[in-house]
Amino acid sequence: MKTRVFGLIIAALVFTADQFVKYIVRVPFDLQARGHVEIFPMFSLTWVANPGVSLGLFSANSEMGRWFLVAMTAAIAIGVLVWLWREVNRWDVLALGMILGGALGNIVDRARFGYVVDFLDFKALYFPWVFNVADAAITLGVILLLLRALLSAEKPKESADA
Repeated sequence: MKTRVFGLIIAALVFTADQFVKYIVRVPFDLQARGHVEIFPMFSLTWVANPGVSLGLFSANSEMGRWFLVAMTAAIAIGVLVWLWREVNRWDVLALGMILGGALGNIVDRARFGYVVDFLDFKALYFPWVFNVADAAITLGVILLLLRALLSAEKPKESADA
């Protein structure tokens, strides 16, 4: 399978999983009305309508801000797609597919609702953010890219004068 197709399949799987899980917590589970549901002592589902980007930064509290964030995130997603399209390393394509799928999932939320639906809450583990499947995929994709870059970095060649 071509690496491009592999990356697009990963992006589609992440996007679909993200939107499906968000639908489950929004509609049948109605987490917005419940607010907070403890699943395990260290994990809860907590409704957060996040008008900002990652970790609640750059909050968009106006229509103009909302659509600015949609445009900015879409531009980043296009950049990731171009990178994915040109990339030949399968691990990097996997990571880029995860980032692209996650970005698209959050773009859809922001365009539809004006905020991103966050609900995964690990506060008992001293993790101060509530996040979603898309955020997790983006984070894992970035970590994969960083690990690949660090582990495959060329070692400096020794000088012939030494």
